[in-house]
Amino acid sequence: MGCGRVGSTLAQTIESRGHSVAVVDQNPDAFRRLPAGFSGQKVTGVGFDRDTLVQAGIEDTYAFAAVSDGDNSNVLAARVARETYGVENVVARIYDPQRAEIYQRLGIPTVATVRWTADQVLRRMLPLGATDEYRDPSGQVRLAQIDYHPGWAGMTVHRIEEATGARVAFLSRYTDGILPTPSSVLQENDVLHVLMRGDDAAAVERVLTHEPRQEES
Repeated sequence: MGCGRVGSTLAQTIESRGHSVAVVDQNPDAFRRLPAGFSGQKVTGVGFDRDTLVQAGIEDTYAFAAVSDGDNSNVLAARVARETYGVENVVARIYDPQRAEIYQRLGIPTVATVRWTADQVLRRMLPLGATDEYRDPSGQVRLAQIDYHPGWAGMTVHRIEEATGARVAFLSRYTDGILPTPSSVLQENDVLHVLMRGDDAAAVERVLTHEPRQEES
């Protein structure tokens, strides 16, 4: 739902991967953003209206993305898709980060546009900190990319987990993703991705963004 820049890009990408796609938008002019060769459905209508959704094929849909410009419309459409038509893979774009967190806890996966953009900008301005990559619907478990003090380079994953209480999910090393073992060593320029409880995030960040204590080294 939504054929703005995000929606049209999603539709093209999904179709290029061999899937069939239907795009819903209230404004028929919005479909001009789609390429001439786009073969998916273009349905003019309100994205949470049941007749519109049925016309778009919601009853035989694997996934639904609500990416219009309206938070309320996106959440309502996502809820209709999931609760009325049983679509399991649903995501809604939300601009208001506080509202996004509430809906996430209600079981509606969200992409908080403002928060994500702010996190990415801050990461480039102030490189020490954590950026969420995933939160479970309850908000209790976070997967985050987290920066670390250079002193942690050369430490084993076991040492890092012991010091933080978090779990190292994977490492990004140049263009490769690495599933580490306890004996794997964090190398300079590795990107560290950790799983942790939401309530522990500040403490984990505090440990990793400071030089390791002597007992940790």
